Amino acid sequence: MKCILFCENNYAFGIMEPIKDYLEHNGHDYIWYINEILYNNFPFKNEPKTTSIVDLKQFKSDVIFVPGNEVPYYLRGLKVQIFHGLAGEKKGHFRIRHYFDLYLTQGPYFTRKFLELKQKYKNFDVIETGWPKLDIYGKELNKYDIEKKGLLEKHHANTIVLYAPTFSPSLTSAEFLIDEFKQLAIHQKEFLILVKFHDLMAPQLIESYKDLSRNHENIVFEEEKNIIKFLLMADIMISDTSSVVYEFLLLNKPVITFKSSSKNIQWDNSLDYKNLAEKIKLNLGKDPYKNDRHKIVQEYHPYLDGNSAKRMVETVSSYIAENGVPELRKLGFLRRLKIHKIYGKI
Repeated sequence: MKCILFCENNYAFGIMEPIKDYLEHNGHDYIWYINEILYNNFPFKNEPKTTSIVDLKQFKSDVIFVPGNEVPYYLRGLKVQIFHGLAGEKKGHFRIRHYFDLYLTQGPYFTRKFLELKQKYKNFDVIETGWPKLDIYGKELNKYDIEKKGLLEKHHANTIVLYAPTFSPSLTSAEFLIDEFKQLAIHQKEFLILVKFHDLMAPQLIESYKDLSRNHENIVFEEEKNIIKFLLMADIMISDTSSVVYEFLLLNKPVITFKSSSKNIQWDNSLDYKNLAEKIKLNLGKDPYKNDRHKIVQEYHPYLDGNSAKRMVETVSSYIAENGVPELRKLGFLRRLKIHKIYGKI
């Protein structure tokens, strides 16, 4: 197959890498599409790549893997939505934008909802495969253990606390927890606090937490793009209404959120921005939500074998064998106009 890995945001790289590895090892032809503003952050500089939609048109792909919301309708190939997170409560997660031929879902919770939407719209298919970003959980769970040990020794700590909030202004806890983290750093030296923000976090909040890290040895502001590394290293995570909560729960480790809007909370969620230190100690010590996490695993992502990328590629290959390769995606006028404004008209 000829495949396009379609990247509009930095987070796409970590989602696509397992697919890229499978394509490479199994003799498929592929090319990365990278939004031009991302080029300096692209981690696979020696890979086939382009920032040009014209190049993609000439590539004549069989399939386009997309973890974002849009893809040019006029490119040849099966347009496949593979998603960029696990938070079904986020605005727009189940919005049908009509750009995709096939939705590859992460687990039963998502599959049920998209199958309902399929019955309504009747212009796409839905197949459950698991999510490739989490393949590392099944294959390299202990990949960063040595690095974690070195970090803890360097900072004279014994526990890693990861803070990974959403960037959404209406949902983020970042502006309300600055003092809580300051007090945690001062009074709980045994905790190493890693702060990992989304690329779209407000600049003033980024700077506030960088200042905090400059003033406290046991707070580290992480700039590395792929959050998976920090999920694997952390002992506990602090967040809010972020899809990364679900990614962390699948590791069977405790989570604390502040004013989460999730409709399926199976973890410690606080309704005010207080008592961070006490909550961390309780969840590390007694882990009162351990049994509830199993429900999330079964519903959101039960695939812990590390083979979701393989399932995605093989599913698409079988689908194309049965249904053929679409030359373009039929869209209404306004949808086509939107794509022309974003990517140009070719």
